[in-house]
Amino acid sequence: MSASLQPQPAMSRTPSTPRRLEPVVPIPLWTDARLVRECVRGNENAWAMLLEKYKRLIYSIPIKYGLSHDEATDIFQDVCVELLAELPRLREPRALPKWLMQVTAHKCLRARGQAARLPLASEDRASQLHRVADTNPLSDHVMVDVEREQKLREAIATMAPRCRQLVEMLFLESPPRSYQDVARKLGLETGSIGFIRGRCLKRLRDELKKHGFR
Repeated sequence: MSASLQPQPAMSRTPSTPRRLEPVVPIPLWTDARLVRECVRGNENAWAMLLEKYKRLIYSIPIKYGLSHDEATDIFQDVCVELLAELPRLREPRALPKWLMQVTAHKCLRARGQAARLPLASEDRASQLHRVADTNPLSDHVMVDVEREQKLREAIATMAPRCRQLVEMLFLESPPRSYQDVARKLGLETGSIGFIRGRCLKRLRDELKKHGFR
């Protein structure tokens, strides 16, 4: 990995923990293979895009394990450092989400004192991380939730701006906004929101099917 490959300034300081309802930020539709390849070449924009794509996935795991937001921030930073070091050795970019979940879960368990004496050098890392995750009865449930949430984020990020905003305002904000507020925000007639909502949700369902969402 090129020594010049460093997080963008906004990422170099301790990041604020993303709120659960933070709007989904659209990112270029690069595959993980392309993102990894460009990161290894020293493309700082690719590194920023890779973190943008997966930062909520990483943050969500320590929160689900009951850790504090400060602990989640520390784990996020640790995972980013390890990711930066491991990218050149990542054989299968499609396995990146699973790798991130396993590494993050492992760090969560260490933070909870459940894996403090794990012999890190004694076995294959992938097997090791699977074994650590299996020691926690919440792991399967947590990982399924995290995977589904990531697929939902990625699907929403591909939507056209108006549909993405409408879905966020009606379904991701708490409390959800009224039709009048949504119409005012998007510059639409209030009576048209129901129709547009249905059309956007159909597009979202179609996109989720492409992501294997069940």
